[in-house]
Amino acid sequence: MIIVHHLNNSRSQRVLWLLEELGLPYEIKFYARDKKTMLAPPELLAVHPLGKSPVISDGDLTIAESGAIIEYLIERYGNGALIPAAGTPQRLRYRYWLHYAEGSLMPPLLLKLVFDRIDKGPMPFFVRPVAKAIAARGKSSFIEPQIKRHLVFMESELAKSTWFAGDEISAADIQMSFPLEAAAARGGLDASYPNLSAFLARIHARPAYQQALQRGGEFALG
Repeated sequence: MIIVHHLNNSRSQRVLWLLEELGLPYEIKFYARDKKTMLAPPELLAVHPLGKSPVISDGDLTIAESGAIIEYLIERYGNGALIPAAGTPQRLRYRYWLHYAEGSLMPPLLLKLVFDRIDKGPMPFFVRPVAKAIAARGKSSFIEPQIKRHLVFMESELAKSTWFAGDEISAADIQMSFPLEAAAARGGLDASYPNLSAFLARIHARPAYQQALQRGGEFALG
């Protein structure tokens, strides 16, 4: 039995969605973030040395990293589902977006989260003006322009096909879901990007996505 070590409001939600799309049986072991630090609890260190989620257990195997988990599940249990045929242009696009999600898109979104917390977090009053100025400068000069560049790029790519790899949904779309939901929550993804907004509406309407939410619990990235 596949066990998903599931941290609330985290990347592991898309692993649940993938398992629902594949119709695979699985169990969930729940972990809650520290309410002050928002970090994963130390119990996850017993599962994987980095103490992060997502992690799955499948028999004697323990697998971390969203992309590696997705590739493992698709290769072992997918039976050709949610992956374009080998040797096609769609397969190449699938591989690109599977890696782009974490390799290119998530870093500026994570920086935005960190700098927002610097800007709004508690600190001594005499430090606050300097910290706020540094955070504002970092966001306006680098982070926000980078995020916008990615949003414009993805918007144009989704003008070419319904889904990121082509006209059929794939596991690459599942991988892309988390950074795009993060962008919608705090990265400027709004109605001015109609293709990306439509993508989010499509995934939210899928029965497997909704079932994953029911099983996984609260999922809010704001």
